[in-house]
Amino acid sequence: MKTYINPPFADLQEILMRPTISLDELEGRVSAILKDVKEKGDAALTDYTSRFDKWDGQQLRVSEAETAETESLVSPELKAAIQQAAANIEKFHSDQYDAPKPIETVPGVLCWRKSVGIEKVGLYIPGGTAPLFSTVLMLAIPARLAGCKKIVLCSPAGADGKIHPAILWTAKFAGVTEIFKLGGAQAIAAMALGTETVPQVYKIFGPGNQYVTMAKMLVNRLGVAIDMPAGPSEVMVVADETAVPAFVASDLLSQAEHGIDSQVVLVAKSLDIVKAVEAEIALQLQQLTRGQFAAKALENSKILIYEEDAKIVDAINAYAPEHLILSVANYDEIAEQVVNSGSIFLGNYTPESAGDYASGTNHTLPTNGYARAYSGVSLDSFVKKISMQRITKEGIQLLGPAIEKMAAAEMLDAHKNAVSLRIK
Repeated sequence: MKTYINPPFADLQEILMRPTISLDELEGRVSAILKDVKEKGDAALTDYTSRFDKWDGQQLRVSEAETAETESLVSPELKAAIQQAAANIEKFHSDQYDAPKPIETVPGVLCWRKSVGIEKVGLYIPGGTAPLFSTVLMLAIPARLAGCKKIVLCSPAGADGKIHPAILWTAKFAGVTEIFKLGGAQAIAAMALGTETVPQVYKIFGPGNQYVTMAKMLVNRLGVAIDMPAGPSEVMVVADETAVPAFVASDLLSQAEHGIDSQVVLVAKSLDIVKAVEAEIALQLQQLTRGQFAAKALENSKILIYEEDAKIVDAINAYAPEHLILSVANYDEIAEQVVNSGSIFLGNYTPESAGDYASGTNHTLPTNGYARAYSGVSLDSFVKKISMQRITKEGIQLLGPAIEKMAAAEMLDAHKNAVSLRIK
């Protein structure tokens, strides 16, 4: 990790550049995959699955028998942990439901909105270097609570042609209706365009690598909604003298181990804190089974040293981190000034891992600076808001004259007449 002491604000954009490949090159590759799936359907999916996932791709739909066998493959202890996490996620997301609240704007004019679940949604669950069954909970539970009728899940299978049993078991438990052995950009293309086997959906959710993210952005242009451009994971940890170096190191490594394209950023108040954290990173790195991924990700990662809170806040908002951990004494004061972040974790005893798994908040969050304009996934992500209104005979008498004047000023006579007839 490269260290920068009190770097000027103007340099932060370059310093904190995320690791990426050429977007032009990436878009070209992904566009070709989308075109292939559109023209060839299942045949293209089988071809890409055979090429990238190293199995024949002949049976893409997961059968009931395959799902049923996971009962004996997932340990009772893991099932219990998943169920506890699910209960917290359901509790947190259930509270986000908005009941219709009719508002009488003028006497006799009643307006309100109702929430309607998106009928068909697609969930993408990464399963390459790590089987992210926790993401199934984060997406399927709010989808079910929202009332989505069809919940389609795609996740890549291994060379044996099977999806990780924990993903399958969690999908069944959480209410997923259809599961397919598909990964990468081709999975996004299948859900967006539909094939002989994979149904078309109206909105696609889920994190993934740069190919998956680009595919989501491209299908969005075709009219398929997406949750957000969620790419490689990232975290920014802010630490002062009250931070526990071992905790800070573990938080940085927990994101670095996601993959070599992940990025972690440490913002420290002194060089002494940096040295203590680096020493802990060196110790903990040796104990990680995914240490090679974490070590590579650390090469793309940065350390900033600022003594002033105002500069720290500026750095946070400039970077717009997916995850922000405030291991500082005045975390409430700092958090209040943060406007760009996917999710914030306060204090020494709030690891980002809690949000990843079981505290109840959603871990599907905007990355790559998109937290400047996007929120993380919530119950609202799975619903549409339909506005409704009802006007009485008395109400149109009160509101009508204003409508007539505005319609006449825009020279839309039919609009005016629709009101004038009712007034008369």
